[in-house]
Amino acid sequence: MPSTDASANATTTPALVTDAGPGTGADPGPGETPGTDCEDTLDLRLPAEFLALIADEAAAGVERSGAERRAQTGAGGRNRDDLLDGVAGWGPVATSVGVFQLVPVHAERDLPLIGRWMNDPTVAEFWGLAGPQNRTEEHVRSQLSGDGRSVPCLGMLDGMPMSYWEIYRADLDPVARHYPARPHDTGIHLLIGAPADRGRGLGSALLRAVADLALDKRPACARVIAEPDLRNTSSVSAFLSAGFRFSAEIDLPGKRAAFMVRDRSRRDLL
Repeated sequence: MPSTDASANATTTPALVTDAGPGTGADPGPGETPGTDCEDTLDLRLPAEFLALIADEAAAGVERSGAERRAQTGAGGRNRDDLLDGVAGWGPVATSVGVFQLVPVHAERDLPLIGRWMNDPTVAEFWGLAGPQNRTEEHVRSQLSGDGRSVPCLGMLDGMPMSYWEIYRADLDPVARHYPARPHDTGIHLLIGAPADRGRGLGSALLRAVADLALDKRPACARVIAEPDLRNTSSVSAFLSAGFRFSAEIDLPGKRAAFMVRDRSRRDLL
């Protein structure tokens, strides 16, 4: 998947563009040590075939009602339901940079703006969706017409659209084959649209707000994850500033990623 733009507080921040990779948590199990990176990276990886079976069975479960779900799809190809406890109803949240809200994408209304953002050279480097609008449209509509495991959203700051987000079930995404996934892991991809909004701390403030919203609105989710491209140092820095911890480097299709985690158990400490 594409990237997340994270305008960090670093002195040199080309853009807050967090990469989208292919595309949290139960309590520690027996033998796991809470609060250590090894819980993410050591001896917890299930066989790829088993992970694929879990993902396929989960997909089959939701796709059995695919006809009904498609019938419930609203104008503009927008799902009225999702597997993330209703992102559309998460509501606004006050942040240090203003009132922020995730608003699920309405294709006809929002695709021209998202397409322009995707053609920004800094964004295009990590998202790979530059070009004619139909390229971005296919990427977004595939989520809108899917089973609800990924929800594309506009980020509204004080009522103005200024960022694009993908909130997704990482445990049901292909990325789950590349790290020790846990039930209800929630993933984030982000890009900040306007160059003027990058490099001044907006990214880290909004990443923290959205990660904490996911933890607040999704009781079954114990951690929020992200996988920005290691080359995207501004994005990695923004996640660190937002209270995520660097857990490991992982190889994903098309990139080597920094696996970042914001744990429910540590949210008051970071």
